[in-house]
Amino acid sequence: MNRIISIVVGLFCISTLWAQKEYFDVSGGNKEYKRENYTEAEVHYRRGLEVNPNSFEAHYNLANALYRQDKYEDAIKEYAQALNILNSNNEMGQKDKDQRIASINHNVGNAFYALQQFDKAISAYQEALRHNPKDDETRYNLVKAMQQLRQQQQQPQQNDSTQQQQQQQQQQQQQSQPIEPQDNKMDKETAEQILQALEQDEQNVQEKLQRQQGQKGRLEKNW
Repeated sequence: MNRIISIVVGLFCISTLWAQKEYFDVSGGNKEYKRENYTEAEVHYRRGLEVNPNSFEAHYNLANALYRQDKYEDAIKEYAQALNILNSNNEMGQKDKDQRIASINHNVGNAFYALQQFDKAISAYQEALRHNPKDDETRYNLVKAMQQLRQQQQQPQQNDSTQQQQQQQQQQQQQSQPIEPQDNKMDKETAEQILQALEQDEQNVQEKLQRQQGQKGRLEKNW
């Protein structure tokens, strides 16, 4: 009986030590992040994930550090990991969960915007607003992404023969592949209606968000 108790106590101590290591790794990453040492912050967060691969804080903060290093695709993957962990958390209150889901999708939208994948940025911003409809900054970014997508679609196509051949090859490949369903994809008319409604508020939102100018975009606080 004493032996069993000693084993249980030993396992508890090991578990506590690992939890402390994760805490110190993430905490160290937060300190480096605040100092704008994003590479060092990334190292700390990755160490934390070695201890606990299911740490929401480590995945989310690592994504922020990657974003600040312009590693947008890697950041999007880490945001996805953080979102999966968050969605599987049944103990967190819905209000807190909505806030974090909104923050993740806001940042994912920023990353897709930086990659000039404006359609994906729009989807991410819309998802963020579903969980936090009062976020003016996300609404502002959504308007900008929709404007950029419209400009992108209106750009005249070049007529050189090389580009025409590439377009023909792409069309042939697309025709040979099955079309996957996209439940959240908007048609053009719906997108235009939303854009018109949002543009009416753009001027007021811009005044509130002048501090955004010259920055990459907001990243939420490090948890």
